[in-house]
Amino acid sequence: MVPLLFFMQIQDSIAKIIRGTAEIINREALEEKLIESEKRKKPLCIKAGFDPTAPDIHLGHYVLLKKLRQFQDLGHQVYFLIGDFTAQVGDPSGRDQTRPKMDAKQIAQNAKTYKAQVFKILDPKKTKVVFNSAWLEKLSAQEILELCAHSTVAQMLVRADFKKRFEDKREISLLEFIYPLLQGYDSVHLKADVELGGSDQKFNLLMGRQLQEAFGFKPQVVIMTPLLEGTDGVQKMSKSLGNYIGINEPPREIFGKVMSISDALMLRYYELLTDCDLAEIKTLHPREAKLRLGCEIVKQFYGAAAAQAERENFEKTFSQKKVPDDIEAYRLGTESPESLVDILVRTKLVESKNEARRLIGQAAITHDGNKITAETWAVKPGVLKVGKRRFLRLVE
Repeated sequence: MVPLLFFMQIQDSIAKIIRGTAEIINREALEEKLIESEKRKKPLCIKAGFDPTAPDIHLGHYVLLKKLRQFQDLGHQVYFLIGDFTAQVGDPSGRDQTRPKMDAKQIAQNAKTYKAQVFKILDPKKTKVVFNSAWLEKLSAQEILELCAHSTVAQMLVRADFKKRFEDKREISLLEFIYPLLQGYDSVHLKADVELGGSDQKFNLLMGRQLQEAFGFKPQVVIMTPLLEGTDGVQKMSKSLGNYIGINEPPREIFGKVMSISDALMLRYYELLTDCDLAEIKTLHPREAKLRLGCEIVKQFYGAAAAQAERENFEKTFSQKKVPDDIEAYRLGTESPESLVDILVRTKLVESKNEARRLIGQAAITHDGNKITAETWAVKPGVLKVGKRRFLRLVE
């Protein structure tokens, strides 16, 4: 018989873990593992794999990283696995064509960038950063063949991305069939108790369970997190789509982007990115709820003081329509006049000249409150405002 207090503590832990998940396979096994861990005073091995092809961490990644941190706060050990070996194979999940092989040097650089960002979220003392090349490179040809014997072509073709490509007569390399087996073997090697991944990773995550059973281990619990919509509220958050909020972006940029999302998306962000009481949030006026959300997210990466400062700045700038006090100043040259487009690119207010020209065409840039509608506008001292959140003070 499990003592009532102990049982309630386990149920409380499970409730925290379940919030914001897409699917768990399965809850009963998770409960058993948590109880056994507590009884033996031995932390669970929590695994999550990260493909080092896109090193900039944004809030879409944070959904999963936050879940890892919850496990750490419950006393468990996280294995932050960087798939440097599997990245050279290429994860076929969600792909409609074979992905080109990545350069090993680029993988190493991206992995380094990941490590620099992830400890904004995870507890370094309860995190082991591992690279799967450490064991996958050592597999012999015979061991790889034996690994392949644990799956079938029919099983691989069941997964949606392979099935569609096969029906459309598009290429599927044999190497791509091996990817899920290698990811699954990571779980075997680490003896993972729990593996986390996005809902688009289901096939690969279940392969870990299948291989663990084949190797005589208890299968891992699989926890899948949903794919977070970007600031547009439609597409999955992605840097390539420009709808992302990066955790390394300045606090002001993060706060401003949060304030730009829709009211409908706001509640989803609260559920997946915060620990706030959703019932309480629903009682707030949407504007106040969004301001609080901006504070909550900034606070997680920069602290409470920075979050409060950004709230005050936002209210001053947008509610009272004032210019922030601490905007960057740019000194204009006297001998060779610069164009507006050049200044915008040089100060990184925009990413490219094409973006600058597009914003000018949309009348999205103002000077001292007056809209600039021509690229040939004569540059002069004053305050430039680009979009809703970017400012630059031009001085002589």
